[in-house]
Amino acid sequence: MGDYLAVDVGASSGRVMLGRLVDGGKIELWEVHRFSNGFVRQDGVCCWEIDSLIDEILTALVKVKQMGVLSCTLGIATWAVDYVLVDKDGKKIKEAVSYRDERTQTAAKKVSQIISPELHYAKTGIQFLEFNTIYQLYTEPPDVMKKTRHILMIPDYLGFCLTGVAVTEYTNATTTALLDYQTKDFDDELLKIISVNREQFAPFAEAGRVLGDILPKFHNSHDLPKCTVIVAATHDTASAVVGTPGFGDDWAFLSSGTWSLLGVELDKAIVNDRARKANYSNEGGICGTYRFLKNIMGMWLIQEIRRLLNADLLDLLKQAEQAVPFRSLINPTDSALLNPQNMIETIQNATIKGMEKPTTSGELVRCVLDSLAILYALTMDELETITEKTMNRLIIIGGGSQNDLLNQLTADMLGKTVAAGPPEATALGNIAVQMMAREGHTLAFVRKLIENSFENRIFAPKSDYRTIERYKTLWT
Repeated sequence: MGDYLAVDVGASSGRVMLGRLVDGGKIELWEVHRFSNGFVRQDGVCCWEIDSLIDEILTALVKVKQMGVLSCTLGIATWAVDYVLVDKDGKKIKEAVSYRDERTQTAAKKVSQIISPELHYAKTGIQFLEFNTIYQLYTEPPDVMKKTRHILMIPDYLGFCLTGVAVTEYTNATTTALLDYQTKDFDDELLKIISVNREQFAPFAEAGRVLGDILPKFHNSHDLPKCTVIVAATHDTASAVVGTPGFGDDWAFLSSGTWSLLGVELDKAIVNDRARKANYSNEGGICGTYRFLKNIMGMWLIQEIRRLLNADLLDLLKQAEQAVPFRSLINPTDSALLNPQNMIETIQNATIKGMEKPTTSGELVRCVLDSLAILYALTMDELETITEKTMNRLIIIGGGSQNDLLNQLTADMLGKTVAAGPPEATALGNIAVQMMAREGHTLAFVRKLIENSFENRIFAPKSDYRTIERYKTLWT
């Protein structure tokens, strides 16, 4: 029993959720604190305002104390691949650079000239993305790296600031494209390429380890509850998959947020040429599992349209529902969509040749949703081929699971049942790891708790939009 706090920070927003078991063996969640997050340009570089996240966590803890919570545990999960460089005194050397910064655009090509993509994948089993941590570290100036005592992934840095204990959490570390998937340790050859010493990464920590108590200095400046930080599955997708109520081996997950991550949970990695060519990752999970998945563009496209139009999301979705379906399509994997100055113009310019460019708000959003649904179907086809498994249902989790239009389009395109929810899967997975650490529960047990606590909405295929081969031809 007890109170559990889940810090869930995404690339565009963050929140802190309070969870506890109530009568009847169900988990209840309360949103304690919500805040915005994002990168800003400093001297032409896209940087995270990382220290403000510490302030937001402390604000949440103050609010929890005001709610009457005197003692709790806390876990932190954030986006992957980005990091903070810390010196021997534990001080941040420079601002944390966002993966959307342009600095890695040429780094990947340079690294591939030192180690072939085939060998790199054979070592790590990680999908090629031009912003993988290995390419970011490759761009760091030698004088900066010489001062660096620890390279801390974002959630590890936040935990370090709160407790003074530096660790490298395994699920997030796998996304760096620096770990040997077989030894589950950093690969010496890859580290040599980027001129990094193994000692510059803090010791590994598995999800569920007790990191430490909140430092006394924060209690001196804030009225906080007694709080012990437990290492969560700190990559938010890892936490989200822990929080997915999936059982058996015939389900796939789609973590739908700023990014879409579609995959399956496996006991063994799949590292072969077919997986590499299809650009799949074998990211580390908890309890010895792997998340075999593809990382593709997601709600970022809608977020940017909404920001530029200063529009309400529900209004945009209503307009999209009235728009002509499949009138305009884009390839959501187009690198031009990663961080354009104007997303609307970029989408219009990226419209597949021979189709009409979207102009109205509804057409723009419909273009994105139709394109994502097709991409999900294509990815599911790949997934089933590579794993040699048939997936009878797709469980969509995260904030995007509340987008009913996209859920139905996805069910139609896949020709499979889609179960939507829970939207708070990342927070629930975070809390589940804390429960496993404190109460000794199994992964199956906490997933059953989640299933009993939150109802999934079911979307069955209604229309046959499955013209995959035609769209695949258009995209290539």
